[in-house]
Amino acid sequence: MKAKLQKRHLFYGLMVVLILFFDQLSKSIVQEKFQLYQSVEVIAGFFNITYLRNPGAAFGIFSHANPQIVKPVFFVIAIVALAVMMVIYFRAPEKDRLTRPAMCLIFSGAMGNIIDRWRLGEVVDFLDFYLYSYHWPAFNLADTSITIGVGLFILSLLRRG
Repeated sequence: MKAKLQKRHLFYGLMVVLILFFDQLSKSIVQEKFQLYQSVEVIAGFFNITYLRNPGAAFGIFSHANPQIVKPVFFVIAIVALAVMMVIYFRAPEKDRLTRPAMCLIFSGAMGNIIDRWRLGEVVDFLDFYLYSYHWPAFNLADTSITIGVGLFILSLLRRG
């Protein structure tokens, strides 16, 4: 039983590394190939790759706030959140098949955005979905990983009752 759990931890660790790798690789490619604010239409009327930088939180929240205050606050919140995710991961019941992958998805996405903030002072976003003139706020693979992870975690909580 313990060997099975160790294999699962190894698998989830690999999952975190791969998501983090592809997140950083995709952001690096966008930074290398695009000028800031440059946009390339991929699917007409629906999807562009647009190089943006977000100094704020999700969906640009706090993007106009004082960076001297926002950056340290985001960093502390992120570190606390990572610690909480680790606790949830290791305390998840063995038969719960959703919590650990959920925490890995959230953890890897959070790490991807933390790396951006540490390196660049802001997060690289480039996935730009829209319908007609309505644009969903641009995001990246890390944000996608976080969103899927949160969805899985909510589902695991609902299944527990």
